[in-house]
Amino acid sequence: MSDFLLIHGSCHGAWCWRDLIPALRTRGHSARAIDLPSHGSDGTPLADVTLDMYAEAILRAMKGPTIVVGHSMAGFPISRAAELDPTNFERLVYVCAYAPRNGMGLADMRREAPYQPLMQAVIKAPDGISFGIDPAQARDVFYHDCPPETVAFALTRLGQQPIKPQETPIEIGENYASVPKSYIRCDDDRTIPPEYQRTMTDGWPERDVYAMDCSHSPFFADPTRLAGLLNKIAAGE
Repeated sequence: MSDFLLIHGSCHGAWCWRDLIPALRTRGHSARAIDLPSHGSDGTPLADVTLDMYAEAILRAMKGPTIVVGHSMAGFPISRAAELDPTNFERLVYVCAYAPRNGMGLADMRREAPYQPLMQAVIKAPDGISFGIDPAQARDVFYHDCPPETVAFALTRLGQQPIKPQETPIEIGENYASVPKSYIRCDDDRTIPPEYQRTMTDGWPERDVYAMDCSHSPFFADPTRLAGLLNKIAAGE
């Protein structure tokens, strides 16, 4: 069985993996999640956060061979962590996440997509350091197919997202390239266009790309199905 480390996306925290962790443990895996700096219960000031700070937090959380799962924005820090030290990375799994290209920032890649469904819901802080999501639009962009109780749970926990890590060009090379990778696309995603998720995996081996017919939040919309795919990936099927 495998050890899964789950890394959240923008404005989220470890809390978003609430339903997936028990689904993975039921299948015999160990699974845990962390709050990245300034997210969830982590008190790092928003202005201090960097992409490498995210990556270093991921490396500190690893305890041996680990499958590291990144959702959305987390595609960048999990990739950067693998570049800094690939030693314990058994595999990287991108869940409707940005699969980065060397020298590009996440915001560069977002702007490269054919359309920008999230931007209508983004509220930039007056100081320019972070952004949040309009609560009135959060369900539509993140959780439109999730149970009402789950949506209510999430809406009370969404936080601010530091902008600096997303504007930082990533440096990845041979270390990153040496780590096996899988991608789980969400075909009803209203945050990262599914078309762009396909673009990001152009040239990937077909066996390493999976799809779910759900929103940007498969960990809430269908945690059982997501756990099943992760179990399949861990088994090398």
